Amino acid sequence: MLGDLSFLSLGVYHFGNKLSLIGVQSPLREWIMSLFCRAAVYLMLALPAVAQSQAFATITIKPARSADARNTRMQVLPNGDLIASAVPVVRLLSYAYDVPVNPSPLLSGLPEWRETYDIEAKAPANAVPSGLQESEKRRRVQGMIRRLLADRFKLVMRVEQKTMTVYALTVANGGPKLQKSAIAEKDCIDTGPQGCHNFVGGMGHPLNARAIDMNDLADYISNWTDLPVVNRTALSGLFTVNTEGWVPMRLPPPPPNSIPDVNAFAGLPTIFSVLGNLGLELKRQEDILPVYTVERIERPAAN
Repeated sequence: MLGDLSFLSLGVYHFGNKLSLIGVQSPLREWIMSLFCRAAVYLMLALPAVAQSQAFATITIKPARSADARNTRMQVLPNGDLIASAVPVVRLLSYAYDVPVNPSPLLSGLPEWRETYDIEAKAPANAVPSGLQESEKRRRVQGMIRRLLADRFKLVMRVEQKTMTVYALTVANGGPKLQKSAIAEKDCIDTGPQGCHNFVGGMGHPLNARAIDMNDLADYISNWTDLPVVNRTALSGLFTVNTEGWVPMRLPPPPPNSIPDVNAFAGLPTIFSVLGNLGLELKRQEDILPVYTVERIERPAAN
């Protein structure tokens, strides 16, 4: 038995594609550090390959030409290239770490500055070869965006695994009522607002999209639910959805000097009803999720 190790506080920090383990203080420091170093080796071996990801071959970052949020656009091309217009850093963090853009218990420590950027990043040749599973393609691009954030925004991210209550997106008893998309994943060249893996906005955040998968759906509705949403449907492929809007469970803080319209969503159904029409449902359950804290982030130097 190790006895009471309540004095031991460990943190795992992401510095791009490197990790640093800190926080051990005790008279038994050498013994604990020896033990912990061995454990850290196993941890490093168990980490996904994102920790060993490639970097973009070239990156250009400039202040956004337009400050209008309606011009915000972020595209990830099939070969791994990133093209972004008027994006705040939280959009990059959202993609890289699978967290909502809106405030969420999964991400804290965001900077107060709200500048937006135009970004073009070219992936190395064969960084994302055709024929890969979509989950592997996304993982590789996420790794490159994490490297971009670490190298250009000087991001230091702390991650902890925490048990919390979530909504599990599942298939309802009657089975799914989803329409298969006419677009195959290999044909997803258009990743604009009306292209693959994107939703078209509207009053009450309707679920309108030409080609999305269930992870896209879970991530999207997480922006307005009161708990994180995780995909547990086991459904693969792309789907076309077209629903009415729904009453958000929570909203991001309103802009300064604005008065929120409390009746804006009057008459809209709940997300439970909207998903029910698609043969899906949300179930509350306990899960272990990564929780990210931004320890450091800086404005990038333009080039």
